[in-house]
Amino acid sequence: MSDTLTEPDSRTTATARTVTDILQPRNVLLAGMLGIGLAAAGEWTGLLWGLLGALCAGLIPAGYIEWERKRGTWGDRHVVDRTKRAPIFFVILGSIGAGSLVMVFGHAPTGILAAMLALWVMTIFLLAVNTVWKISVDSAVASAVVALLAVVHSPWWLLAYAITAVVCWSRVALSYHTVMQTVAGGALGAATSAAFLFV
Repeated sequence: MSDTLTEPDSRTTATARTVTDILQPRNVLLAGMLGIGLAAAGEWTGLLWGLLGALCAGLIPAGYIEWERKRGTWGDRHVVDRTKRAPIFFVILGSIGAGSLVMVFGHAPTGILAAMLALWVMTIFLLAVNTVWKISVDSAVASAVVALLAVVHSPWWLLAYAITAVVCWSRVALSYHTVMQTVAGGALGAATSAAFLFV
């Protein structure tokens, strides 16, 4: 299994870019956290908690990335330079932490709080690994959401790992990551479901 990045051809690039744009973390988290919130609450109010979770874990960080992109800090949302990623992780940690406090004081369902904890812990590990190696955040998020949905809804959700595999493929096809970097991200994301063992 090669760990070397290669230049993709134009057709593969177009397909992979479409996949990676549609299944970028903010979109995956929006859909996933709504589903997790609904399952955690057992009623429609869970959608509101899920929306808050998606806002803090995905939409606010995505907004920060876009703001920095417009300032010229980096070229696009992918932030391919590993050394420039640390501020993003700190924004994610702060945003998830703030959202979790709101959930605690708002008496949110335990399940959605556990999901936020899982994502917070995952981000800590992503930050730590990123200091020495460019692990795939997109793969980690796609994997984490599938794992969490499988825990709160049904093991049948594990079939959605096919989508995670497509995300991994797109990152490799675009030469943003190596195979091992996406596999590592996916494995880390899957491990976040372990947070539910403590609730």
